[in-house]
Amino acid sequence: MQTSAVPVRRNLEFGIYRDGDNNLDPIQESVVSQAVKASARDDRIQFTVEDTTATRPGAMPQAQGDARPQLRTDQFTIAQGRTSRIDSAAPQEMSEPKTLAAFVARTLDNAEVSGAKQTWIELVDHGGGDGGGLQTSDGHVMPMSQIASAIAEGVAMHARTHPEDASRSVDGVVANQCLMATMGFTDALARAGVRYLAASPETMVAPGVPSDVAHAIAENERDSHAMARAIVADVMSTRYDAGPFGAFGGFAPAAAFDVIDCSRAGVGSAEHAIAQLNDDLAASASNAGGRAEIRRDVGGVDGMARIPGGDALPWRADRPAIAVYDRLASDARLSDSTRADARAAAQSVRRLVLAHEESSHFGPFAGASYRDAAGPTVHLPLSVKQIDPWAPRIRETGNAFYRAVGAPSLTRAIA
Repeated sequence: MQTSAVPVRRNLEFGIYRDGDNNLDPIQESVVSQAVKASARDDRIQFTVEDTTATRPGAMPQAQGDARPQLRTDQFTIAQGRTSRIDSAAPQEMSEPKTLAAFVARTLDNAEVSGAKQTWIELVDHGGGDGGGLQTSDGHVMPMSQIASAIAEGVAMHARTHPEDASRSVDGVVANQCLMATMGFTDALARAGVRYLAASPETMVAPGVPSDVAHAIAENERDSHAMARAIVADVMSTRYDAGPFGAFGGFAPAAAFDVIDCSRAGVGSAEHAIAQLNDDLAASASNAGGRAEIRRDVGGVDGMARIPGGDALPWRADRPAIAVYDRLASDARLSDSTRADARAAAQSVRRLVLAHEESSHFGPFAGASYRDAAGPTVHLPLSVKQIDPWAPRIRETGNAFYRAVGAPSLTRAIA
């Protein structure tokens, strides 16, 4: 009697796109080793990996007599605790949209072969909030609009090559990067057809998001809220070796973490409500008293980069949207219509947040509190120097969301 092997049908194809051409390479390499362990525990998950690195065995010296390892790009899959289909080549420029698009297409191709019910990708590198992420060798970052467009192009590439599977898309993005839980990035991903964003609004502590979040996704494919709660719980309960933060014991990778619904309808509703509020605020700021009151409310909510010495960083103007809008809504000195629009804006953003958790005393950042940091941030500068202090390397105002909600007019009125 003959038997034939039945291929495992996966719940999840999880793509890991790791840009290790910088100082994070040695510590974030553990994302790959974590994936090996996660796949051994849960055979419903397959990982598709593109890893530019100089850390693992096999990285060759740059030249005779030069002991420094040379960057290379490895492409492989991980399933059931084993790596396979390994291809090593010269290092790819991971901050190029075409490189990311090709990776997304390959991940979707693998998802079709494995019969995966969901496809997520994880971006592993430095992040810059609404300025983007995936740092280039010269210190620039890929703008978030290009990240989203590259994801959409990868989906289109898969559909063109595999028309029989043209309905497959990227269900979610895990941003294992600092500061990427923003309304701007949420909006960009929504335009690209992505449904979920899992990210921190604040600077993260490497190696960041544990690869075990893939299990949380695979385990809860039919319940988005349970999935979101499980992802957040996994991130916020993880403890890494304290290293230089030994005084605090093991540390969590994030001071705050969210899973955000990027559905176009929900994001569009929030965009409309925020635009209405911003128009009200810009009009109210035309007189000195109104301007002072709005600045007092906005400035009463700390921005991100709450790390010691972080005052000069561009993300000090990235403020938790819900906290700012709630503060405006409770200010009796503002007009009733402005307060009503602030409540509507807060509620529209709150509806997008499927799950969140914040630290009240984050040890690695000198005990900074993040109790007000639920949900995505918005860029609300209060001085000219806060608008785009690191331009052109990082530009937080050059995106569709910022323009769509009338932020340029509000910024001119209050900064």
